[in-house]
Amino acid sequence: MTSRHPIPGMNVIDHVNFAMDAGRDVANKLMIGAINNLFKLLEVDLSKVCRIAVCGNPFQMSLFQNIEIRDLAFAGKSMIKKLGITPPDRNGAVIKTSLLGIEGIDADVIIPPAVTHEIGADAMAMLTETGVLEKEGIRIVVDYGTNAEMALIHGDNILTGSAAAGPALEGQQIKDGMLAAPGAISNIEIKENGWLCYVLDDALTPQTGDLIDPVSGKIVSKGKMDGKAVGITGTGVVAAIACGFESGLVSGSKILTPDGTLHLQDGVNITSKDIDEAGKAIGALRAGYLTLMLEAGIWVDDVKTAYMSGASGLYVDAKKAQKIGMVTPGATEIVQYGNTSIMLARKMVTGEKTLDELRDMTKKLRAKHCMFASSDAFKDIYSVEISLWSYGMPWSAYNEMMDVYGLKHVPAEPERSTSERRSATDLPELRGKKVSILENAGVELSGLVQGCISCRKCVKECPESAISVEKAAITIKSDRCMGTACKRCEMICPEKVLQIKTLRIKEN
Repeated sequence: MTSRHPIPGMNVIDHVNFAMDAGRDVANKLMIGAINNLFKLLEVDLSKVCRIAVCGNPFQMSLFQNIEIRDLAFAGKSMIKKLGITPPDRNGAVIKTSLLGIEGIDADVIIPPAVTHEIGADAMAMLTETGVLEKEGIRIVVDYGTNAEMALIHGDNILTGSAAAGPALEGQQIKDGMLAAPGAISNIEIKENGWLCYVLDDALTPQTGDLIDPVSGKIVSKGKMDGKAVGITGTGVVAAIACGFESGLVSGSKILTPDGTLHLQDGVNITSKDIDEAGKAIGALRAGYLTLMLEAGIWVDDVKTAYMSGASGLYVDAKKAQKIGMVTPGATEIVQYGNTSIMLARKMVTGEKTLDELRDMTKKLRAKHCMFASSDAFKDIYSVEISLWSYGMPWSAYNEMMDVYGLKHVPAEPERSTSERRSATDLPELRGKKVSILENAGVELSGLVQGCISCRKCVKECPESAISVEKAAITIKSDRCMGTACKRCEMICPEKVLQIKTLRIKEN
């Protein structure tokens, strides 16, 4: 598995902006290059591979195929018509690897259909693989990730949306954050004498770590994973915030310890900036599901069942997630699934689901998509969330600000809920095996930048150490670049000559 997306950016919106600026071909080659490098990790005879299946949102699938994306990027049919854009067929396809640029494999690649141009195969996987469509009553399902897909099912109506939550809940843009990998703190529990940390072992299984005083960082007692923590996952960040709320050590994004830090084991810490970053993602999630409820004419008390999917949705402590706002507060039943896109892709590659069956499903799924980017309700709710998480507004003022926008109140405390994990792992065939992580996707952008004086201010400014300079030749590790969400390198350039969109893929 890769640790980061090969296209610069922190979420799908950033990836689209990069593709629009640098060119669709560049974005496609970065993706295919990373896939080729990933296949090399398999250590199998690639000549024996006969079938590959993929799944993702409409942007990802379109960039993978290197087909038109502007019909997805521009809102409104009139603009698409004005620009002379012809939306491509997204009804699924079987394409040879050679036509996609995948090397060393002669196989068929199965690409699932989209429900509509806004509702992709990932949303279909979320709806079909969790079983949420068969459940009775009003229910909501959210696929937690940098781009959080969500669907509210109310009778025969399905209302979908997609919130660009960003990567904080996957451990990125967090000081000591990391994706799930050996040595990552994945959960925290409050005990009588401190906070107990859980650390992932080589098989990505949580094991007991140290019991820590979160205020001082002092070890109360050592656990099995003592000395083995190297960072914290997004699920660990969620747990830390929830424990901070419950302990009275966190208020909004403020940490109320003497040094403004929550101390975990082995020097891994949570800062106020980390909570601010996570809060923006939590705020986008809550604004998203509240907006869907408003669109459906219902509110939090009406939605009693919540489904969580995706790696973050599976591994996170569901009740802690609900406490901090990731899950609707009215839910009394929370059901957790793994990565439903992987589940659907696996069924396609094994023949359990055929392309024709998936096409039939898309015809039956009657869904309406809510564009959060153009929703006044979403903008109003998210402004309340930003005030809470970033500007120091206390929770006591949350509903007062909702009153200003004429919005209904949100309960301060969630309902008492039960949670059930229906997947052991988001990687179906893991079964205790060691996971190989492709830390470096191996794809880079480079080019000679005219006017560059090699001052290397861009190198010092980059928060991800993604950039290097050698005699006006700029090289950027694309999977580490935060793209549109950052651009600090461009802003710090004294000559104003650096533009990431002008760089091209570095040939090996």
